[in-house]
Amino acid sequence: MEIQTKKGRKWLKVTGIIILLVFVAAGVYGYMVYHSLKEAVVTMHQPVKRTVPEKREQPVALEKKEPFSVLMLGVDERKGDKGRSDTIIVLAVNPNTNSVKMLSIPRDTRTEIVGKGKEDKINHAYAFGGIPMSMATVEEFLDIPIDYYMQINMEGFQDIVDAVGGVKVYNDFDFSEGDSHFPIGEINLNGEQALSFSRMRYEDPRGDFGRQLRQRQIIEGVIDEGMSLSSLTKFSSIFNAIGKNIKTNLTFDQMVDIQKNYKDAGKSIQQMEIKETGKLINKIYYGLVSPEEKTRIQTELKKQLELQ
Repeated sequence: MEIQTKKGRKWLKVTGIIILLVFVAAGVYGYMVYHSLKEAVVTMHQPVKRTVPEKREQPVALEKKEPFSVLMLGVDERKGDKGRSDTIIVLAVNPNTNSVKMLSIPRDTRTEIVGKGKEDKINHAYAFGGIPMSMATVEEFLDIPIDYYMQINMEGFQDIVDAVGGVKVYNDFDFSEGDSHFPIGEINLNGEQALSFSRMRYEDPRGDFGRQLRQRQIIEGVIDEGMSLSSLTKFSSIFNAIGKNIKTNLTFDQMVDIQKNYKDAGKSIQQMEIKETGKLINKIYYGLVSPEEKTRIQTELKKQLELQ
C-alpha cells in the first residue's frame, strides 16, 4: 500500500511538471505571437490627416464596443504611377448584433470627388489625393463616418493568402484566367490563383459586379482562415505578409480592442451590392446610382452603425 502511494505521488509530480511545462510553453508562444503582431502593426501603421470635417464629433470608443467602419482599398501601385484604388470595400462592424456589412463600391461609380470640386469615377479619388481624399469621398457618397482605412497592395495580397494556407471559395461562374481554370463549385485557391480569381471581369457577363463578388469571397476566405486554430502555427509568415502589404491608421492597442470586443462579429459577414446604370458621358463609361438606391444603401449602413 505504501509503495502504491509513493508511485501515485510520483506520477502526480510528473503530471504536475508536464502541466507546468505546457503552461510555460503556451506563455512563451503567446509572448512570441504578441510581439510578432506588434512588430507587424508598427510596420503597417500609417496615420492619416483628414482635411475635411468628419461625420463624427467624437472618435469611436472601441473599448465601449461602439460600431465602426473601415474603408478597404485594393491598390495596384506601379513604378512612377501612384495607382488607383480598383477595389473599394466598406465594412460596417456592429458588436451588438455580431455582424459585419460588407459593401463593394464599383470603381466606375460617378460621384463628387471631395477636394476636387467635380464629379468623376470614385476610384480616381485615390489618384488625386491618396487615402485622405478617398476616405472623404466615400464618406460623402455614403453619408456615414469612415473611421479607419486599410490599404492593401493587391500584388502582395497573394502573399497573405499563401501565408494563411490558401482559401476555399464557392465559384458560381466557370472561367479561365491566366494559367488557371476555375470550375463551378467549391474550390481551393493559393495566392496566385486567388489574385487571378479576384481580378477577372471581362469574361463575366456581370462585369465589375462579378469581380466584386469574387473579391469579397477572397477577403472572407482570408478572415476565416486567419481566425482558425491552424493559423496559430503560421503566425510568423502571416504577420510578415500583412506587415509588408497593408497600411492602416489602426494602432496596435485599437487592434487589441477589436480582437477582444468584436471578434464574434466576424462570424456573420453580410454582403451588400450597389445597383448602377452604365452610361457614356463624354465618351467615358460611368456607373450612375439613382437617388433612391443611394438612400437605400445609406439607410442600411446607418442602421448597422447605429447612427439612426
